[in-house]
Amino acid sequence: MSDTDRHIDLNWRTVEGREPVGDLAAQENFPVAARFLPAQVRRRLFTLYGYARLVDDAGDEAEPERRGALLDAIEADLDRAYTGVRPELPIMRAVAALAAECAVPREPFDGLLAANRLDQTVIRYETFDDLLDYCALSAAPVGRLVLHVFDAATPARIARSDKVCAALQVVEHCQDVGEDYERGRIYLPQQDLRRFGCAEDDLKAATTPTRLRGVVALQTARARELLDQGAPITGSLHGWARLAVSGYVAGGRAALAALERGGHDVLGARLRPHKARLLGEWVKAGWPPTQPRTNGRR
Repeated sequence: MSDTDRHIDLNWRTVEGREPVGDLAAQENFPVAARFLPAQVRRRLFTLYGYARLVDDAGDEAEPERRGALLDAIEADLDRAYTGVRPELPIMRAVAALAAECAVPREPFDGLLAANRLDQTVIRYETFDDLLDYCALSAAPVGRLVLHVFDAATPARIARSDKVCAALQVVEHCQDVGEDYERGRIYLPQQDLRRFGCAEDDLKAATTPTRLRGVVALQTARARELLDQGAPITGSLHGWARLAVSGYVAGGRAALAALERGGHDVLGARLRPHKARLLGEWVKAGWPPTQPRTNGRR
């Protein structure tokens, strides 16, 4: 095993036990329904989140000069997973098993890698459309992978899932404005920052200036529109798939409500959903689900 592979393996040895990945997943907007799912489904979803977290940490948490090599090492293990060779890393062995069990295509896994490679070179986005192009790599693959886990990946569902995932990614960028700026990145569109008269120094203020709140409010409105466009996906799903996906939609709506409740002051406070609001949105989005049955690729 190379030094690079060993570095990743030491940091992610506990992934094989699944529970640490579950703890990480519970911190995200995506997997609010995971704890209610059957063990086999939960294991598969935790594998997806374990992979996503591994890639994100390689692209965000490692020393900048080592990130490219770490992402290369993960890609090499992904090659192994899809060519019948035993991967080096525990989480990648789980990915290989998942791909075989659920006939998961490689493309979404590659998309997440591409997003993190992009993060190493692109640190500003001129327009909202540019940001959506990034979301197509950083967020949409997660939804597509989830649909494949449930054998529910049809073109119509994928199109709606992409909308939901883009909305969740935009919401996360709004929540993490200060953290992203500390990493040297600004995901709020430059066009909108200029439109509202914002300077980059506004992103490191103790509380969010009014003009910057306007930019965040604009992004949340756009995220809500995307979520509204994608939310009908829940009506096409059944059983555990509907439970899981309605949880993602509910997480997005509750996060949007938290941003609005906090006056979009994303620098002065940690604006995260209240559990009661999350449960209420979940009920609206499709809980309890219809009786579990095949979702059919139709």
